[in-house]
Amino acid sequence: MRWMKAGERAFTLVEVLIVVIIIGVLAAVVVPRFAGATDEARTSSLQSVLGGVRSSIASFRTRAVIAGEDPFPTLGELTTTGSVLQNEVPANPFTGVSGVQSVSLAQAQSRAVVNENAAGWNYAVDNESSPPVAIFYANCDNASSVEDSEGNAVTANEL
Repeated sequence: MRWMKAGERAFTLVEVLIVVIIIGVLAAVVVPRFAGATDEARTSSLQSVLGGVRSSIASFRTRAVIAGEDPFPTLGELTTTGSVLQNEVPANPFTGVSGVQSVSLAQAQSRAVVNENAAGWNYAVDNESSPPVAIFYANCDNASSVEDSEGNAVTANEL
């Protein structure tokens, strides 16, 4: 340990406290911005997964209609790699839960969250109705970074 010689200067307690306060103020401004970025990243990831799965279902529907088969894939077809999707459906970015579960058409139309810890995604399909219908959505109701026309946050299951 080296002692200071005469004429050398060290920081005073006041100077150190001022630096600590400035760092604290900067942290208070920056941390909320990073928290918002995390929510936006989750929302973006969720929208990406939804878009990819819904696009794959639409492609399946086009091929099935041309072949004269049921237009929408069953849950088994949807979750079998290579049938509708080339890869497994990723985990829900808001909950970290993987898997797709079947829900009733009424539950899907109301975007109900069903057994959130068992599956990250919900899928309802009815090829017998006229017209046939399929609904794929997130199995969570976390607020997303998307806002509706009135400025209210849209939940993940409403995307």
